[in-house]
Amino acid sequence: ASMIRDLKQKDIDKVMEIWLESTIKAHDFMPEKYWQDNYNAVKDIYIPQSKTYVYEEGEEIKGFISILNDDFIGALFISLNEQGKGIGSKLIEYANAKFDNLKLAVYKQNKKSVHFYIKKGFEILSEEINEDSGFEEYIMVYK
Repeated sequence: ASMIRDLKQKDIDKVMEIWLESTIKAHDFMPEKYWQDNYNAVKDIYIPQSKTYVYEEGEEIKGFISILNDDFIGALFISLNEQGKGIGSKLIEYANAKFDNLKLAVYKQNKKSVHFYIKKGFEILSEEINEDSGFEEYIMVYK
């Protein structure tokens, strides 16, 4: 059986493992080191500050979504070998049911994710340069 539930302390390492492998693959236009350097900030600052929900099948976590300030999708990542099975869609639907007018930032060059969010009912609100990385990103909002 599969379920979506709140993140527990014991899940952190697995969630971070999924984050690191998936984020590096999704952003092959950026240096890997950028993400490795951000690992601790995500683990120690962003995840604790956010509401994170994990998708679990059996005893195994296969993906997660993190919501910051009840209105911003800070992360949505699925294990590499579990992608394309609808897990991301389930997590997005779960979050949209819980929170109103969710926004997110996605790198413009991450075409796969941009397409996914459009398909899920998000619209591009604006385009800006990510101050931290210098790459262009879209700000999208759920309509």
